[in-house]
Amino acid sequence: MGVSLSNITATDLASTLTGDPEALDVHLTLVESDVSIKGHAIKVHCYCLTVDGNGRVQPHRLAEFMRNAVVDYAIPRSKVAEAKARDLRFNSTAAVAELVERAKRSFTDLARSGEGGEMLLFLLAERFLKLPQILCKMDLKTDTRMHYHGADGVYAGVSPDGILKLYWGESKVYKKVAAALSDCLASLAPFLVEPDHEGADRERDLILLSDKADLSDPELTGALKRYFDRSSVMSARVQYCGVALVGFDAPFYPADNVKAIADDIADGARKALTDWSDNIGKRLVAEKLSDIEIQLFCIPMPSAEGFRSAFLTAMGIATA
Repeated sequence: MGVSLSNITATDLASTLTGDPEALDVHLTLVESDVSIKGHAIKVHCYCLTVDGNGRVQPHRLAEFMRNAVVDYAIPRSKVAEAKARDLRFNSTAAVAELVERAKRSFTDLARSGEGGEMLLFLLAERFLKLPQILCKMDLKTDTRMHYHGADGVYAGVSPDGILKLYWGESKVYKKVAAALSDCLASLAPFLVEPDHEGADRERDLILLSDKADLSDPELTGALKRYFDRSSVMSARVQYCGVALVGFDAPFYPADNVKAIADDIADGARKALTDWSDNIGKRLVAEKLSDIEIQLFCIPMPSAEGFRSAFLTAMGIATA
C-alpha cells in the first residue's frame, strides 16, 4: 500500500473499510447531516428508518441487514482475510461460515443488551463517515453474558496534516431521547477529557490498541500501532475524538397498521432536531465536551425496545 514507516494516510484507511455504503439507504434514510451547534465542535447526523413501497417501516429488515454484517463487526480483519484465503485455496466457504457462527456466539443473550446499538454505530461509522474500526471489541470478550468494559468501539481517521484522529465510540438506545443523550455523552466524556495517565479510562483500550489494532495488511497495521507505542514520537500525533449514536422512541412514526409517509416522518424529525440540538448543547457543556470533535448520530425509532427485540431475533438469540 505504500505505507510510510511513520505515517498513515486517509487513502490507506479508506482501503480497509467494509461493506457497501449504498445498502444503508435501503433501511435508513438520511434526514440531515453535518448539523452544527453554535459554540460546540460537534456534528449531528439524523437518520430515520426507511418507509418501504407498502408504507411500512421495517425494523426487522434493518436488524437482518445488521446481522449479515456480523463478521465485519465482530471478527478481526486479519482473521477474516485468512478465512477468505483458505476458502479460495480449497474452493470452499467453510472457513468464512465458521467465522459467522463464531461472531454470532460472541453476542450476549441479555434482554437489555445494547449490542444492537453498538453494531449500528459500527455500520454508520464505516459506511457513512468512512472511519474504519481498528479495535474489534467483540473478539476481546471472555464471557458472552458480559459486556466488554471500555469504549463501544474504536475508529480511526487522519487529518490533512497527518494527525491520527482516534474516535472513541459510544451508543445508547433508550425509550427517552433525553436519557439516551445524557448517558451517551456522560459515558463518552472520560475517554475524551481525562488527562493521559495510567489510571485514565482510555488507558486499557490504548494498551490493547498497541497490541490488537488490526487493519488486515501487516505493514499498515504495523504503521498504525506506532501511534500507540509510548516510545515512538508518533504517539504525540494522536487526537482524541468521539463518535456516538443515540436511538430513541419518536412520536412522528405512525401507529401499527397505519400507512407511513416518508416525507411526514422526515419533517417530524427535522422539527424535533431543534429541541434535540438544544439538549445536546446543554449536555456538551455539562460534560466539558464543547471543544472536542464528536460525530453524533440521532436515530429516532418507532420503538427502541422493538429495535432491540428485532436485533436479538435476527441474531437467533433467545433472551435470558
